[in-house]
Amino acid sequence: MAQLAYRAEALTRTYGEGASAVHALRGVDLELPAGEVVVLLGPSGSGKSTLLNILGGLDRPSSGRAWFREAELTAMSDRQLTRYRRDHLGFIFQFYNLMPSLTAEENVELVTEIARDPMTPAEALALVGLEGRRGHFPSQMSGGEQQRVAIARAVAKQPDVLLCDEPTGALDSTTGREVLGVLQHLNQSLGTTVMIVTHAAATAAMADRVIRFADGAIRSVETNASKLRAEEIEW
Repeated sequence: MAQLAYRAEALTRTYGEGASAVHALRGVDLELPAGEVVVLLGPSGSGKSTLLNILGGLDRPSSGRAWFREAELTAMSDRQLTRYRRDHLGFIFQFYNLMPSLTAEENVELVTEIARDPMTPAEALALVGLEGRRGHFPSQMSGGEQQRVAIARAVAKQPDVLLCDEPTGALDSTTGREVLGVLQHLNQSLGTTVMIVTHAAATAAMADRVIRFADGAIRSVETNASKLRAEEIEW
């Protein structure tokens, strides 16, 4: 049996109290093997980003338990969660969160200075096809290039897992396919587990596993026997 990257039992997350309470997760059970591309699919407010944040150690559930490999995330202290995020995870968001006063190489270097066994910034930028843009500032790059710098920054740590929250949400379809292609390549070449939260149903075609969310619960889990390459996705 493949090693599990994540396991969750009866996860709930409620924001607020009483009649105004928002039930973002309603008893989620989950097993995710390591080394897969997983797409969490559903409309806004369905709970997919809440689950990603809990698995990423950015939020805690109201009840239930979650594990990364054999380590119980829901039993960790804040300090332990910080170490878990530093040592094992790379985060990619819809907005690139680059420092505008730093070059592409310097933005990546911010992460490599605190990682345990990082790539060089030049190696990470080469992986995403930006070796020729190392000295450029964010304002000198397109949206797709900025997102690839953000991916290089996440990958430079050599993380076990890339957690991606709407990574193509601010991009046009052509550029979005390019970014998804980079994520697919990283999964195939490095064995990195890639989790992508999105409301774009077409993205499901490139995944090993598709988890469909609605109203704070998992509605279905599907596996793709035959995946598409990212560039083949019809947006």
